[in-house]
Amino acid sequence: MIRTSQLTKRFGRVLAVDNLDMDVRPGDIYGFVGANGSGKTTTVRMLLGLVLPTSGHVELFDQVMPRMAARVLPRVGGLVEGPAAYGHLSGRANLTLIDASGPGGTRRDRARRVEDTLHRVGLDGVGRRPVKAYSLGMRQRLGLAAALLRSPDLLVLDEPTNGLDPHGIHEIRDLLIELNTQGTTVFLSSHLLAEVEQLCTRVGVLDRGRMILEEHLATLRQPTGRTIVQTPDVGAARALLGAHIEEADDNRIVVAEPDTARLNALLVAHGVPVTEIAPERRTLEQIVLELTGPGSDRIPQ
Repeated sequence: MIRTSQLTKRFGRVLAVDNLDMDVRPGDIYGFVGANGSGKTTTVRMLLGLVLPTSGHVELFDQVMPRMAARVLPRVGGLVEGPAAYGHLSGRANLTLIDASGPGGTRRDRARRVEDTLHRVGLDGVGRRPVKAYSLGMRQRLGLAAALLRSPDLLVLDEPTNGLDPHGIHEIRDLLIELNTQGTTVFLSSHLLAEVEQLCTRVGVLDRGRMILEEHLATLRQPTGRTIVQTPDVGAARALLGAHIEEADDNRIVVAEPDTARLNALLVAHGVPVTEIAPERRTLEQIVLELTGPGSDRIPQ
């Protein structure tokens, strides 16, 4: 669906993207994560042919970009660096202009597509309000609507929840999951690791322009082999488990034991109260922080 090989971009002496190999597969919800300044947006712009690489190449749908852009881009919906729109026009008018620039369809077909898309992103109630009066979150929804207008096979989204409140983020997450179940592959660039963790099936981690990890999220989130126990009597747990306890605080211990059921039975049999017990799993934030260094400003080469 998306494949890059040794993709590199320099801006003068600044190396923004460094020999990037990436593989986004059909059916993925792919989270492309990294700190601000790590090269995510530059990569996204190269994927869509908006910026030419210094070296390496990009393929979308097994077609070389940007050479085959005219054939490929009608199947792609994109939102990069915030939505562009005519501020004096309404969201509906902006989408109508975008749709009219596409192939085929009657005026009635276009009107239906625009109304359906506005409804999907929660903007069907804005009426004739000009875009210049929209909040940042509303503008972001409009940009997503433009990306969805032609029912793309691939969505390429750069920080799509920027400016949205928690309710709006939840709505967009549900929408992207729904689109994915209907066959749309989603490529999502974001620095919001908790959001990526809730939404994505595979992740690529970018650090200083380099891809340092590409993996299924379920693989990364497998149990670590330790168990987390919540108990009001940490002292009794310490006395029973001794050196098996690797971490402890006022009401929580981390035990070097992968068998949660066995550990729970042992604690209960010795009268240690257990309020919660579960295998330890690392968060995406923990994984990324372990892999990346502090800061990500571009370093002149």
